[in-house]
Amino acid sequence: MSFPVFSESSSPVAEVQRPSARPVPKGQQTKQAIVQAAVALSSQVGLEGLSIGSLAELMHMSKSGVFAHFGSREELQISVIREYFASFEQEVFFPALQAPKGLPRLRALFDNWMKRVAIEIQSGCIFISGAVEFDDRPGPVREALASSVQTWLEALYRAVVLAKDCGHLSLDADEQQIAFEIHALILALHYEARFLKNPGSLARANRGFDDILARYGVPGTAYFSA
Repeated sequence: MSFPVFSESSSPVAEVQRPSARPVPKGQQTKQAIVQAAVALSSQVGLEGLSIGSLAELMHMSKSGVFAHFGSREELQISVIREYFASFEQEVFFPALQAPKGLPRLRALFDNWMKRVAIEIQSGCIFISGAVEFDDRPGPVREALASSVQTWLEALYRAVVLAKDCGHLSLDADEQQIAFEIHALILALHYEARFLKNPGSLARANRGFDDILARYGVPGTAYFSA
């Protein structure tokens, strides 16, 4: 899986808005509806808790009817991961492209991520729960999960590199360290807010991001605020 999040030559918004030349076949519409229901269910019970039977009951379909669209529980799980990542693209990645290059784009990326996390504190994050379920279980589902997360982390790293290239971060700033610390904020936020139910976790995560910029940012630039 690859995603040119911060490529200036790509135009994902135009691709999304392009009208379809043909109506979507009914079979594909049904499969998409099943996948969307499976994403919602997986957010609550995890990928391991997802079953053809529970999904068939939710969709008011027969087990054989659901199974016919995927062929296996494993393929259903992979379809859920792909759909979840596509949603992540639309909510977090693509809108950030509208911000100016450099620190504004990095800020937009983090802000969009925070908006998504604020919802997932209640519903759950498939990437995080899936990492726990499949961290030591090799196979196609783990590969799909790891590929999705790695694609996101590479996009985050490229955003940090671009901010440094634009002169918004200090010349000696370690891009990998910055990306690591931002990712760590998100993981800590999920643990603190969803698992421990600690109040004020969102505010602390946002303050942590500001602290990162205070340590690595270049004072005096148009997009830096201590």
